[in-house]
Amino acid sequence: MFCIYLIKSLKDNSLYIGYTANLERRLAEHNKNQSTATKNKGPYELIYCEYYKSEKDAKYREENLKRFSQAHTQLKRRIKNSLA
Repeated sequence: MFCIYLIKSLKDNSLYIGYTANLERRLAEHNKNQSTATKNKGPYELIYCEYYKSEKDAKYREENLKRFSQAHTQLKRRIKNSLA
């Protein structure tokens, strides 16, 4: 299984979207500053995830959320209480 995930920095409230086959390991990497994109902004908490059987589907969804602000805004609207 593959998932896209949304994490929130507890340091500056910034958000990051990614995809992985191992969410637990990937979240640990973010929190240990082993990811260039999120380095020095941790710790992070998991806010949202979606699971997919296909890696291509998960990667497509991640790219869609990163490239199109409308998709990103729509997701943030759906989970607004989780982001507070």
